[in-house]
Amino acid sequence: MSDVVTTPSTESPLAELSIPSPKWQAAVGVGVLLVAGVMAAGALQIPGDAGYGGVGPNFLPWACAVVLGLCGALLIWEAMTGGYRQAADPGGHKHAQLIPFAWVSAGLLLNAALITHIGFIFGCTLCYALAVQGLRRAEGQTGLMKPGLLIKDLVTGLLISAPVFWVFTQFLAINLPGLTETGWL
Repeated sequence: MSDVVTTPSTESPLAELSIPSPKWQAAVGVGVLLVAGVMAAGALQIPGDAGYGGVGPNFLPWACAVVLGLCGALLIWEAMTGGYRQAADPGGHKHAQLIPFAWVSAGLLLNAALITHIGFIFGCTLCYALAVQGLRRAEGQTGLMKPGLLIKDLVTGLLISAPVFWVFTQFLAINLPGLTETGWL
């Protein structure tokens, strides 16, 4: 037998999980609806001339706007009918982790700054390697500056970015910044 006595809580289950009130949950849904509206307004500005396969350049923005609008409406409905009943404990750290954030940000910013100089493949490889370093630090992993691990990250980034570059440039004829004029690097 246990010596622990439990008493039923008079507070809502949302209070135990530190989840915001349904009022704030509905505000999130309204925000998502606003973003959907802005996307729809932007899609109106794109000409709708159908291209190859009958799909025009405004198809994807319209699809995103519709899906976001549906998600926003569902979020509001969920909030108004009792709140996020199936919400899990948010978990994570209480405060922002600046070092992992700096690693991921450095990857994104260096990619943006160097992509026209070192090409898409190497820019994205660098971005991947730095972002993975940041994510590993956020998990609390140690021994991250080992040469073997850095090489593994760079090779993995290369194996991801090179086929993406080739598909876009060689098969879809979309110009991405390359290192050479051949279209393969």
